[in-house]
Amino acid sequence: MTDTEVGRLWDENAPVWTRLARAGYDVDRDWINTPAFLAMLPDVAGLEGLDLGCGEGHNTRRVAARGARMTAVDISPRFAALARQAEAPEPHGIRYLAASAQALPFPAGTFDFAMATMSLMDLPQPAAALREAHRVVRPGGFLQFSILHPCFNTPYRRLVRNAEGNPRCVEVADYFASVERVDEWLFSAAPPEAKQGLRPFRVPYFHRTLSWWLNAIIEAGFTLERVEEPYADEETARRCPAVADTRVTAYFLHLRCRR
Repeated sequence: MTDTEVGRLWDENAPVWTRLARAGYDVDRDWINTPAFLAMLPDVAGLEGLDLGCGEGHNTRRVAARGARMTAVDISPRFAALARQAEAPEPHGIRYLAASAQALPFPAGTFDFAMATMSLMDLPQPAAALREAHRVVRPGGFLQFSILHPCFNTPYRRLVRNAEGNPRCVEVADYFASVERVDEWLFSAAPPEAKQGLRPFRVPYFHRTLSWWLNAIIEAGFTLERVEEPYADEETARRCPAVADTRVTAYFLHLRCRR
């Protein structure tokens, strides 16, 4: 799968993804990933930041609200346009561009930090994106990113529930398999009436091992600084039962590395 093909998929996904996410149905983002990502993020007030794979700009806006001067790129022109649209009523000074994270249109040393929330895993060549992030971040700066946990989001994966219907464990297999495919789904938290008439997302899936990611970070020139595996605490799981299964095993991996 090429970067162009992946961009075409995300451009097709953009309108429905944005509609459902802004309606509150991306519960993993809203209840788990974004809060954990922001809790891990260093102080960025006054810094120049770059968001890689910004989608409709939700997390870019959250980081800009912390005082960072943000630029954001997405391979999908539609996502970039939807992000600009959201910027209009409440400006954060964010510059949104349609561009590939694998070939960034910026000179070396442009930014103090880069971030990527649940995007690098969907690239056909994420090692190139890591090298590009290293190139455009100034010495002493950092890259922080989140991905699906490669150990527990394997090519074969099945959530197992107990007799009461509660999440019990996750079956995984084919961890070492090299897989490239397109999966189809919509946010499971969205009720049938919200999904009625909508075409499922077509999401590129590439499986890479944990060691692949760690070695790619090292080979790009970064030093690993911090790692987190976020999950719902008991109160969050009670308030949003749709994320209770994140307590069974690690679904997400957050990493910060220093240039």
